[in-house]
Parts: sequence; structure tokens; C-alpha cells
Amino acid sequence: MTTTLSSRVLGAGDAALTVSALGLGCMGMSAFYGASSGSGSTTDAESVRTIHRALELGVRFFDTADMYGPHTNEELLGRALRSSGWTGTTSWSPRSSASR
Repeated sequence: MTTTLSSRVLGAGDAALTVSALGLGCMGMSAFYGASSGSGSTTDAESVRTIHRALELGVRFFDTADMYGPHTNEELLGRALRSSGWTGTTSWSPRSSASR
């Protein structure tokens, strides 16, 4: 079952990207909140099931960051998307000289 969520546009012009208005934060899947071991830990299989369910519900925006690994969170999301037949895009923003 696929559900259509409200969407929003990020960016403008040729760089515009339409995503679901609701997203899934992936931080707890590979870092923090007992993600890797111990009682209540999140397994990769559980995380992949969560991502698949989010896709079924219409989520098209997944928030991840390199600091959750590094790369671990993105690799997990990539495996989940590949196994579901979906493709995705990534974005990053270089620091401007004003923010240094």
C-alpha cells in the first residue's frame, strides 16, 4: 500500500526537489539512542524495515548526516533503498567563508 503525503519543494529552478512534507530522521539507526549494541539496540534489519515502511507510507525525505558514522547512516539508507527498488539523491552544502 502506498500513501500519498503532502509534499513540498526544496530549492528553486533546475535545482528544485519535491519531497514529502514529512521525513524520517535516521540518526537513531546508526548512532546515539542505543543504536549499535546493548538492551534496546536498533539492528540494521529493524532499521531497513522502518525505512521500507516509511516508503510504503509515502515518505520521500530521509534525514541523515555523515557525523552518524561516518558513512554508516548513508550506507544503511542506501542498502534499504536498493533492496526496495527506490533510488535517492543526496545533498550537501559546503561551508561559506561567512560561516567559518
